[in-house]
Amino acid sequence: MSLIDPHAVIDPDAKLAAGVSVGPFSVIGPEVEIGEGSWIGPHVVINGPTRIGKRNRIYQFASIGEAPQDLGYRGEPTRLEIGDDNVIRESCTLSRGTVKGGGLTTVGNNNFLMAYSHVAHDCHIANHTVFANGASLGGHVEIGDYVILGGFALIHQFVKVGAYSFCGMGCGVSKDVPPYIIISGNPAAAHGLNSVGLKRRGLSDSAIKGLREAYRIIYKSGLKLADAVEEVKSRLPDCAEARYFADFIANAERSIVR
Repeated sequence: MSLIDPHAVIDPDAKLAAGVSVGPFSVIGPEVEIGEGSWIGPHVVINGPTRIGKRNRIYQFASIGEAPQDLGYRGEPTRLEIGDDNVIRESCTLSRGTVKGGGLTTVGNNNFLMAYSHVAHDCHIANHTVFANGASLGGHVEIGDYVILGGFALIHQFVKVGAYSFCGMGCGVSKDVPPYIIISGNPAAAHGLNSVGLKRRGLSDSAIKGLREAYRIIYKSGLKLADAVEEVKSRLPDCAEARYFADFIANAERSIVR
């Protein structure tokens, strides 16, 4: 059974699946879909078009699916889509997309967004990420699987943050972040491989060894970046993780954090 507090305001056009709970004084607007077993706390505002999957937990004062903070937005029916099993804590803000950015903001599955995190328009967040308190994304940012953003990390518009990377507290990130590495500082700088995180996520010793060599070639060999990428590919052809690392760097449109 759905558990809707009598003080909640639910638009007749909203679609709430079985087992959805909505706390007091929350407002659910039209064109909002919420999947089975999701819990919406008190004082949450969700506007559409927004689709929220199953078993999500959204805490008080979060603003979900509001119009993008973009001066060019003219009220177009853009979307926000959130997957399953996410935790969105107090006062987080997640915006819908813009027409010029593809019209869609997405959040995958099993993500943990701590209080005051901000996901701007047209961002795409993958799965199993952690945003510590106050971490904020500018528009059009892409976040890979298992990324961790430290408290108050700031990611500039159009930046891509590769899978398994770790961004330290208060990072100011204006260039793409290759997968598997640790960055910190403002402006952000690379500080080695995220070895502890990779072990926790089950990467093999051989994969981590290959990534250490790939990191050394990219960051410490003194080669030009394009030459270093080719060196990684030629020296580590059997390491899938090293190839992904090199391909990400080769395709970076904003250069990379060095």
